[in-house]
Amino acid sequence: MTGMQVDCQSQYRTWQGWRTHWVQAGRQGPAMLLLHGFGASTVHWRHNLPDLAQDHRVWAVDLLGFGRSEKPPVSYTGELWREQLRDFVTQVIGEPVVLVGNSLGGYAALCFGVDCPQWTRGVALLNCAGPVGEDSVRPNPIQKWLFQIPGLVELASTALFFYMRNPQVIRHILQQVYKDHTHIDEELIQSIYRPAWDTGALGVFRAVFKSPPGRRLDQLMRALQAPLLLVWGTADPWMTVARAQKCNALVPAAQVAWLDAGHCPHDERPDLVNPLLRRWVQTTVMAAENKT
Repeated sequence: MTGMQVDCQSQYRTWQGWRTHWVQAGRQGPAMLLLHGFGASTVHWRHNLPDLAQDHRVWAVDLLGFGRSEKPPVSYTGELWREQLRDFVTQVIGEPVVLVGNSLGGYAALCFGVDCPQWTRGVALLNCAGPVGEDSVRPNPIQKWLFQIPGLVELASTALFFYMRNPQVIRHILQQVYKDHTHIDEELIQSIYRPAWDTGALGVFRAVFKSPPGRRLDQLMRALQAPLLLVWGTADPWMTVARAQKCNALVPAAQVAWLDAGHCPHDERPDLVNPLLRRWVQTTVMAAENKT
């Protein structure tokens, strides 16, 4: 992995009988845990982890079902990943952490932050996924139609999975959600493409497709006790600025940074995200702890 070869060796641990993958770098400073989004992996932090490791101890994990972690036939929810993260933090890191999550990883980070406050120093969300508001928990007419016809959800999600399991399609999707295409390279595409051929990958995709929406972002954010940072790429066609504004209005104490980027600002603009995270940890997270 580019930039991660010296300090970050692939490491594995068995969690609840399943093999999970993680990497670590840095020997001093606050503990930070990086969480990737849907279909991504630890590779997605290739431009962040080595830099942040200069003054942080940084871990990145492949959530169960993604990357080099196993893909068992289980129910994939925020609570499942929260349990994985809780055991990883308590058993591997051994101290409270600053969580940084992109998209689905942001939702997992938020679930952990709310349910495990004693292990959470701060939560930074980068274009966080998850339902917002009451309307988001009600299925739209198309969703209702899909779920009413037996087998249609499985058929539709299977067809979509095989369509997307193609390097050219992956590149096209990334080009839609990255404003700057500089970092859409072969390493990134292969990091998404290769795990899609793992045993159980189709089952994970179908399970996530059918999974219930879970707790709303606004509900979780209001329950979060730790400092919160919202980092948002304003060119994201999936997780729009309106979502971030709605959450920020409900949690006015949260810090917000708007970036000229797409859905994955950490990979697209690490030159902006890395110093932003570093300043926030120093000026907000650690400052808040010094006051208590």
